[in-house]
Amino acid sequence: MASPLDTHAHIISTDAARYPRAPIGGRASDWSQSRPVDVAAMIAAMDAAGVARTALVQASTCYGHDNSYVADAVAAHPDRFTGVCSLDVLAPDAAAALRQWLARGFTGLRIFTTGSTMAGQQLDVLDDPRSFPVWEAADTAGIPVCLQMTAKALPQVEMLAQRFPRVRILLDHFARPDLEDGPPYARAAGLWALTRHRNIFLKASPHTFAAAKSGKATPASFFRRTVEEFGAARICWGSNFPAAEGTLAALLALARENFASLPASDQEWIFTKTALALYPALGAAK
Repeated sequence: MASPLDTHAHIISTDAARYPRAPIGGRASDWSQSRPVDVAAMIAAMDAAGVARTALVQASTCYGHDNSYVADAVAAHPDRFTGVCSLDVLAPDAAAALRQWLARGFTGLRIFTTGSTMAGQQLDVLDDPRSFPVWEAADTAGIPVCLQMTAKALPQVEMLAQRFPRVRILLDHFARPDLEDGPPYARAAGLWALTRHRNIFLKASPHTFAAAKSGKATPASFFRRTVEEFGAARICWGSNFPAAEGTLAALLALARENFASLPASDQEWIFTKTALALYPALGAAK
């Protein structure tokens, strides 16, 4: 099997003067303060884990929408990284801002609606018409859009999938479904309802793995059901390192454990081939 590709990791600079903090929610996330990982440490962690390349996702709970540190990392190490930027999608100049970040080497967009610094709130932006120019710009650029959200926003995702059928929509953490009821996972009905939209993809992370072991859920039954519904070609792995506790090697081992019941061909999609389909820049050194 090819070396795994990570679709979701974060970096935090030690130089706060050059890269000032401006977190969404008004305060920096605990993980960005207690266990930050800079570019050099990220590369060392990748080497130790055997991760070939990584999509660096903007750390919105540290830097907000200033994507400069990720941009500089991608420019310095294009053989190891691509970047996923974050924007205020309701800003009047959001589409122009997206094009500017794409010109700096980003190959994906993330819309951040909820997180650890937001006291359980979810920004109601996904179905706001003011955000549609950004989606149109993403469509034109051919980039995927990943969504940091909860299952409450799944109806909005369905609307977006219909309105922008060529935009590949990637749900971070599987949109955090409730799996405690176990098979056939009726509480995750909103997730299964999205399977008919071929432009919706799922990103598995430690959040997903925790949910798959809650209540009556098991990784074998849940991920088998997910592959049956979506197909492995629409599922990818993201470590969420270092927001998720543990070394990158340990987080990769956790992911392999959770997908161990799947055929090797499905695991190849989840750990490598889907990431390449979403982010072709991960495929080769430039």
